[in-house]
Amino acid sequence: MATVLVAGATGLVGSEVLRLALADKQVERVVAPTRRALPAHPRLENPVVEYQSLSGEEPWWDVDAVICALGSTIRKAGSQEAFKQIDHGFPLKVAVHALENGARSYALNSSVGADPGSRNFYLRTKGEVERDLDQLGYCSITIVRPSVIWGARKETRLGESLAVFALTAMRPVVPRRYRVVPAARIAKALLRGAIAGIPGKRVLESEEI
Repeated sequence: MATVLVAGATGLVGSEVLRLALADKQVERVVAPTRRALPAHPRLENPVVEYQSLSGEEPWWDVDAVICALGSTIRKAGSQEAFKQIDHGFPLKVAVHALENGARSYALNSSVGADPGSRNFYLRTKGEVERDLDQLGYCSITIVRPSVIWGARKETRLGESLAVFALTAMRPVVPRRYRVVPAARIAKALLRGAIAGIPGKRVLESEEI
């Protein structure tokens, strides 16, 4: 049985990962560090933290696998610098601390089109975190690259809502890679990859989720 750390457990995809992990018989314990407390569960350890303050000395880093669903938008973060900290700095910080404490697999929620050479800041940041994660030495890495994500968010993202509406309406003519993907399917792919821990790196493009 595995101990899984879920980073970003209060977000759309992360909350689905948490729900699935707590219901999965292969998961013995879930560690979900969050800024605000989550509902209690007998197999959930929920340290209330600020990610920028994590030192790696916390007692709960001893896990088998990590699932990272941390993510924001530039508008919500407030600046490109703040966005990069959330979508690049924090995922790598979690990866380093967990690896130092024995984690062997890491599953990352990324984005369709992620590319460290992209001229688009968002896609370049996503590509950079994928690239830098690959250098850390994990036995198993799963990268999931969804297109527009569908689900009930706590906050409104107007651009994303419009994209979901348009892509759903035009679904028959939209290439599979760019179709809307339900958050629950992304979460399932992340959890499956983290628990399986197949050696090497695996990238799941949006049409494969």
